[in-house]
Amino acid sequence: MRIAGLASGMDIDSIVKNLMMAERMPLEKLKQKKQILEWQRDDFRALNTQLLTFRDKLAQLKLTPNYRARTVVSSNDARVSATVTSGASQASYSISEVTQLASAAVRKNAGKISKIGSDKIDPNTSLFNQKGAFDGTIKPNQTWDEAWGETWQQGVVETKTFNYKKGDPAIKLDLSTGALKDGVNPTIKVNGQTIKVVTGTPNSGEVSIEVDGTLKFGTELTKDSVVKVDYILANKTQSITTEKDVPLKSWNLGKGSIADLKVTIGGTVYEMDSESDNLIGVNGEPSIGKVDTTTGIITFNGDGIPGETTVDVNFQQNYSSFGITTHTSKGVIEEQFFITGNDSLNSVIRKVNESNAGVTMFYDSFSDQMTLTRKETGDFNKDSGTADAPLRNGEIQVSGNFMTSILKFDNDIKYETGGQNAKFTINGLVTERNSNTFDMNGVTFTLKQVFKDIPGESEPVSISIGNDTNQVFQNIKNFVDQYNELIAEIGKKLNEERHRSYKPLTDDEREELSEKQQEKWEEMARSGLLKGDPILSSVLSAMRFDMSSTVETNGLFKQLASIGIKTTANYMEGGKLEIDETKLKAALEQDPEAVENLFRGSGTGSDRGIIHKLYDTVDASMKKLQEKAGRATSTNQQFALGRELLSVGKGIDRFEDKMKIVENRYWRQFTAMEKAIQRANEQSMFLMQQFSNF
Repeated sequence: MRIAGLASGMDIDSIVKNLMMAERMPLEKLKQKKQILEWQRDDFRALNTQLLTFRDKLAQLKLTPNYRARTVVSSNDARVSATVTSGASQASYSISEVTQLASAAVRKNAGKISKIGSDKIDPNTSLFNQKGAFDGTIKPNQTWDEAWGETWQQGVVETKTFNYKKGDPAIKLDLSTGALKDGVNPTIKVNGQTIKVVTGTPNSGEVSIEVDGTLKFGTELTKDSVVKVDYILANKTQSITTEKDVPLKSWNLGKGSIADLKVTIGGTVYEMDSESDNLIGVNGEPSIGKVDTTTGIITFNGDGIPGETTVDVNFQQNYSSFGITTHTSKGVIEEQFFITGNDSLNSVIRKVNESNAGVTMFYDSFSDQMTLTRKETGDFNKDSGTADAPLRNGEIQVSGNFMTSILKFDNDIKYETGGQNAKFTINGLVTERNSNTFDMNGVTFTLKQVFKDIPGESEPVSISIGNDTNQVFQNIKNFVDQYNELIAEIGKKLNEERHRSYKPLTDDEREELSEKQQEKWEEMARSGLLKGDPILSSVLSAMRFDMSSTVETNGLFKQLASIGIKTTANYMEGGKLEIDETKLKAALEQDPEAVENLFRGSGTGSDRGIIHKLYDTVDASMKKLQEKAGRATSTNQQFALGRELLSVGKGIDRFEDKMKIVENRYWRQFTAMEKAIQRANEQSMFLMQQFSNF
């Protein structure tokens, strides 16, 4: 228990506080030392970040494009334009004529798809519900209803996507709700590429499907493969048990365009009436509800199906399938599509356009016709009639009644405009390309017009490739500017004045100053903490040495000074560089290869370029700074200043423990004094009472 001046009348709290202030002076010095170490650490790390940024720039400057920028000029940009990369040689090209531009293969359908005399089809509405709107193509001795029935079949369209990882169990389709429909192969894609489905043992690039739905691949799947499977079930069964006291009033099957449906409740089977869509018992039981065949929602009559009742549903939906085969630069591509009666024409178009078929499907409402246009230009079907390319009626082929009967696409060659190559003459050579835009020796040409070589009337188009000295000059100038900024910052830290009379503020001192005064004080206290640091001095010296070194370039220029880059005359600037722009541009024109080798020569000896030398210097300096001050993710044990911080921190902890002991001792002493005074006062009062009795 602490007694604070009750007997003596002294302000013991203030006395102890003042005594402890004197005792704590060494502790405050330790805390100030810790703060200085933290500031030094942060300053070193800030410089290391700047070195990292500069090193990244140096890494970029090792690359060829910084020194081989090219310009390209076309004498007639309206006919032929060109762009160029840094890898292009200085050269000139002459395109004397373009006899043919490249074009894409286009297959047009055979006629209007809407029935004459009625409204045109609505591309946003369900296909199956527009039976009367389509005109359609029928076979001899066939009715439209028969053609429509051949197009739309019954089953259930399913799509599953599997993200396969190494070591996962085999990919398996869930066939518990229904079996695969006979005669309809699923479409299986691995990472977007279609895999051929076979029976028996699959070879490389093939897949087979086991009876239980397991996919067996001929080639082992790689890690993180994405497998997408589109398949058709013969029918699908779903089951639900209603909750207690919660009747089932409706059920969404999650599928549309329902073709056939049976509901089983307690052994009683109800079938969908094809005319009314009502659910009627097979033995004459009254209807229990109705099916919306478009949405797949079952609505039950009255209060619905009572709670705790199991309801089984078996159904099919209307679906169709079609295929598109395209000749492309990657070879012949075959894509299979499954659609449901709920799909609209626009959704079918979207599926085709987003697929790997390599074509764009288009419907024009004005002409009421459709086209398929290959996305690539060029003729990829030249070897017509060979055993390796058996599909010879055109470059875009279709299959399936939906395409041939409903959308009226015909594989006859008369409905297709074949793709063609660009044909032109360049530097006297007659040649072809699949595209009007093509690369040649680092130059990208774009043919825009057909023109003939007619002497006196039509001039050839000249394409000239030259050095872009302005761009290379700007790249070098940017490098010099960044170098100057870096050495200026390092030099500033090395020469910054140290104000030793300004120590880090203690908590008590902070309370006496305003925020602005605290900021100004800390600015002075942080100044010069890295003054004369040997690591920074060494990196600055090494960088200056690298910039003044000689490089064997096998050309005219071997030092930066020879191309107009030298240190400024003012030594107070710490070795900053200045550029004689006229001299540098002249050097780039005179011997660009020597300038490039001066900067990025990749040798190991005297031919090692300045950029490589600087990179090594900066990288080594960064490692030294990391050993000194660590990174943001480093622990204190991993760098020198951190270990010193740990030591100071332990000293602070020990001293604070000591201060607690000292403070307790002072309080014990003053408490003893108070008790002694109290006893003396008590004795005095006793004596006074005794004397008062006489």
